[in-house]
Amino acid sequence: MAQIFGILNITADSFSDGGDFLSPDKALAQAQKLLADGAHVLDVGPASSHPDAGDVLPHIEIERLQNIWAALKKLGAPLSVDSFQPETQRWAMAQGADWLNDINGFADLSICDELADYDGRLVLMHAIQAKGIATRQDAPQGDIWAHIFKFFEARLKALDKAGVARDKITLDPGMGFFLGNQPETSLAVLAGLARLKAEFGLPVLVCVSRKSFLRALAGVSIEESGPISLAAEVMALAQGVDFIRTHDAKPLAQAIHLRSTMGTYL
Repeated sequence: MAQIFGILNITADSFSDGGDFLSPDKALAQAQKLLADGAHVLDVGPASSHPDAGDVLPHIEIERLQNIWAALKKLGAPLSVDSFQPETQRWAMAQGADWLNDINGFADLSICDELADYDGRLVLMHAIQAKGIATRQDAPQGDIWAHIFKFFEARLKALDKAGVARDKITLDPGMGFFLGNQPETSLAVLAGLARLKAEFGLPVLVCVSRKSFLRALAGVSIEESGPISLAAEVMALAQGVDFIRTHDAKPLAQAIHLRSTMGTYL
């Protein structure tokens, strides 16, 4: 049964919830809500990665995490840190983070030896951007899946060479601007998610929650994007993904429960 990564943005400029949870008190309340609504893992993001996001230095990311970390640990749920900064990743490993989630796919090879010794798990995300946050660049020419497969082959080879065990790696194909500036590219990847696990035999995580390609398709605002986000998440579930990263845990948890229950009737 798929598990839910609940998105906890402790940032000033998230595309989806602004700076709503930047303060520790509000962040803790949101974390408690995500878990009550059915999230299995809290994915904590100390910096935004959308095209209009500002730069956040590693020491600021770490400060934001430090302000809430002890309180989050007390909740008892696995914690994931969403950062591509090696300094932040090192801090997270030292604090016992259960997951590292890197939108750059652990491109900085200076940390690979440390990842090999790390007891937690890794979300290795594909992005057409070589480094940093998303941009509004065009998708690569040709089949996007060929690009995704080539990306993961190279990243997995580098991690294998460093001694990082395959069984702690989960793959994320990226969505939205991480695939390009046209909605059709993300829709093509959403329709073919089953290909990723078939190609590499590794768990798959996907995040479509409130993404711009869905909002463009439905002609809705961020505030109105819950229904189409859930519809896309259900499509991902049908293709056997292992983890779904979402802002809205409750409707997704209900969809997962329904799918599980219906299995006894089919």
